[in-house]
Formats: sequence, C-alpha cells, structure tokens
Amino acid sequence: MSLFENIDDLAGRPLADRMRPKNLDEYIGQHHLLAEGKPLRQAISSGHPHSMILWGPPGTGKTTLAKLIAGYCDAEFITISAVLAGVKDVRAAVARAQQLQQEQGRRTMLFVDEVHRFNKSQQDAFLPFVEDGTFTFIGATTENPSFELNNALLSRARVYVLKSLEKADLREIVDRAMSDTEFGLADRNIDFPEVLRDELAQTADGDGRRVLNLLEISIDLADSKGQHFVDEADLAEVLSGTLRRFDKGGEAFYDQISALHKSVRGSSPDGALYWLCRMLDGGCDPIYLMRRVVRMASEDIGNADPRGLELALNAWDTYEKLGKQEGELAIAQAVLYLASAPKSNAVYMAFNQAMSDVRTQGSAEVPLHLRNAPTKLMGELGYGKKYRYAHNEPDAYAAGENYFPENMEPQHYYQPVNRGLEIKISEKLSRLKALDEQAKR
Repeated sequence: MSLFENIDDLAGRPLADRMRPKNLDEYIGQHHLLAEGKPLRQAISSGHPHSMILWGPPGTGKTTLAKLIAGYCDAEFITISAVLAGVKDVRAAVARAQQLQQEQGRRTMLFVDEVHRFNKSQQDAFLPFVEDGTFTFIGATTENPSFELNNALLSRARVYVLKSLEKADLREIVDRAMSDTEFGLADRNIDFPEVLRDELAQTADGDGRRVLNLLEISIDLADSKGQHFVDEADLAEVLSGTLRRFDKGGEAFYDQISALHKSVRGSSPDGALYWLCRMLDGGCDPIYLMRRVVRMASEDIGNADPRGLELALNAWDTYEKLGKQEGELAIAQAVLYLASAPKSNAVYMAFNQAMSDVRTQGSAEVPLHLRNAPTKLMGELGYGKKYRYAHNEPDAYAAGENYFPENMEPQHYYQPVNRGLEIKISEKLSRLKALDEQAKR
C-alpha cells in the first residue's frame, strides 16, 4: 500500500476503523476542545486550521480528529508513523506536499503519529516546511510534549490536551456501533444487554478504540457459539486479562507515583492504597515501589516516627523473601502505616540545607580538636588536642563545644516539628541548647 493511498473500501476493516466519525457532530468526547464556540472547533469549521500537537492517552481520538480536520479543510491527508517511518518517508511526504501546492494549489495536512518517537534532529527536519506553509503539521503523542518535543517545534504548533473518554462517552460509542446498519454491528442480529454494555464501557478505561475492539470480539464470540445474544460468561471471557492503562516509563507512570507519594504525605491511607494498587495492577516493578516507599519514610515521616523506615525496609525484605502474594500485602501495610503516621520533613529539610552549604562554602578544614591522632607526629601537631569526650561530661554532653569548621558559624539545620517522637527530640535539643548558652557565659 502506498504511503498516500486513500482506502475507501472499509469492508474487512476492524470495527474501530469502520466507526470513525465522518464529521465533528459525530465525534464523541473532548467537549473542552470541540464544543460549539471553542477556538479549535471554530478554526476547523472555518477551514483555517493551524499546526498543532494532540497530546492524550491511547484511544482518545487523536488520529480521528486529525482526519476530520483535513476533511473540513479539503486538504490532502498524509500520515506518517514515527515508529515505522524513516528519512525516505519524510522526504516523500514533503515532496508530495510541494507537488500538490505547485500543481493544484491544494493544501496538505501532514499527520505524524507517535511524534515523540522521532529524535530531536528528525523533528527539526519539519521546521522549514511548517514555517513556509508547505503543510500544516499535526503531531500525535501519548507523552508529555514538554519533555519529548523540540522547543522550536512546540513554538510553531499549539498543544491540545485530549482527555480519557468518560464512561458515558464510551457507552455512546457502544450504542452507536450496535445500531449502525452501514459500518456497525446492527446486521449481526446479536443482542448486547444494557447492563453488559455498562460493564464494557467501564472496563475499557477511557479508550474508545479498546471499547470497540472488545465489543467486536464479544459479538464474534457469541456468533461462533450460535447465540443471538452476548451473555455474562462471554463478556467475562473477553475481558479477562484486560489491563488498566499504565506506561512503565511514561507520563502515566510518574503521575501515579506522584499521586501515591502525595497521598502518603497528605495522611490519606485510602488514597495511598488506591494508587499503590493501581501501580501494582498496571505491572509496576514492586522493587521500584519499595525504593520510593523507603524514601517517603525518610522524607515525610522521618524522626516523627522512625518505625516507618523500619517497616518500609521490612516490607521490602518480605517481598524479596516470600514473593508477590505475601510481599504485596507487606508493601500495602507499609504504605498504610506511613500514610497514618505523624508527618515531619525536618530531616529532609535539614539534609538539603546542609548539603547546600557543603556545596557552596568550599572545603573547610576539620578543626584540630575533632581530628584523631593515631601517630606521635599528629599528636605533636595538635590533632585531637582539647577534644572533650562527651561521656565524661555531665549528662554525657559537652556543653558549648563546637563541631563546625572554625571559620563557619554554627548552624541549626535540624528543626524538629511538634508531632510524634520529634516532640521529645525537640524538648531534648532545647535543653541542650540552654546548656550551650550557659557555657558561653
């Protein structure tokens, strides 16, 4: 098939392809972009679109929307997949667009699917042709354009965010496919009960393509059994193994780990458990999760409840020794404990402040009294001289002693909060500070 071949015959194509809307009124979802009066809708309806990036999860209508835009503008629609295309395909697309412009005065819409798969140099190749109007550029991506696309390309294209389809949108897609006599499933004469349609819409997880694929498989399964309806067993068989959306290295991954961390920090055990289960269900590496949970124990609970760190490490150990079934429960126990524990970021803040001083204040010498003197020469040079052994001091505390470099003002990095065990720690540090003040008098 040619790169530019237009296939009008839809016979034998998947249901999701056959049911693509033919105009904006048939397009389901993305009301925040395409409702009457919205700028994108007006640009499309007027026939004067601009270059754009369509960013959203799979099955939200990016390719369909690009095709509709080309149709409304009576533009040649050329599509390239960044997964499969090379330099030859890009050059061919540019040549075709230039030919149409010169010979017919016709505009071209160049649609690049999975545009984030092109490297930065490949993305740069489009810039002069976007600039001179050779074609209107539409890129589709499931990844955050801020991280994956050149600033130069982003400056020439407006980014539109497409959202996962709502359950009601998916249900409408199912109903339309079941009633469509031309490209849909109405002529199959197989009933799909209302309650099962709702279940299918829920399970499709915001993905329009997925809901149509699952619908078609369900109808085919019932037909193969000689049934005139899809029953619960048929749907259960089709939906078995269906996974929720989860990209182990992409935007959804980092969004979900962020939600888990913020739920723990915000003392929401139920929210934290939900996001933990979302990630485990999606196939996240439990060892990665445990590393993050251990981090939470230090960053957000700290010394307000040191048992949090111990429990997190125990959960990690349990998973590695006992495996998935028992180990995931131990991870959940740790997450619930941390979310319920008193919160303190005092250790985290103190560490960051001390590290900042270390990196900006140079390599200050260790004071002589804090150095060891394992040799005679070092002792003669004053190493360890005047050091006060804390255990020999009253209350095992050398009041007034300095533990910072000589030319550095003593700092108070650690500021315990008034929660959990840090209440006691704060009280002790206050007493020691008072002893230091007395020693200076």
